[in-house]
Amino acid sequence: MEDLGEETQFVVDEVSNIIKEAIEESIGGNAYQQSKVNQWTSSVVEACLGALTKLQKPFKYIVTSTIMQKNGAGLHTASSCFWDNSTDGSCTVRWENKTMYCIVSVFGLAI
Repeated sequence: MEDLGEETQFVVDEVSNIIKEAIEESIGGNAYQQSKVNQWTSSVVEACLGALTKLQKPFKYIVTSTIMQKNGAGLHTASSCFWDNSTDGSCTVRWENKTMYCIVSVFGLAI
């Protein structure tokens, strides 16, 4: 079987960098503000989707974003996927600053 080229694969490192850039651009050095959370989550998700589609790879993407204030509360998250590991992939990045956590997951499903 022929090995798939990088142009048709879900490259976790590449997606991870896209997520980190989207978070930095959208949230950056801001302190947690409840009134801005909806705007920030939308901005992170849209920035990720925009950068992913610019890669022009044959994937459908699902992007989720969670922003949580740092206040000592616990947060547990998990995901499970039933798919083709040779073509599909996922990447989750946890970002934090002094006042909040941001967790972004991207799922790439080959077309």
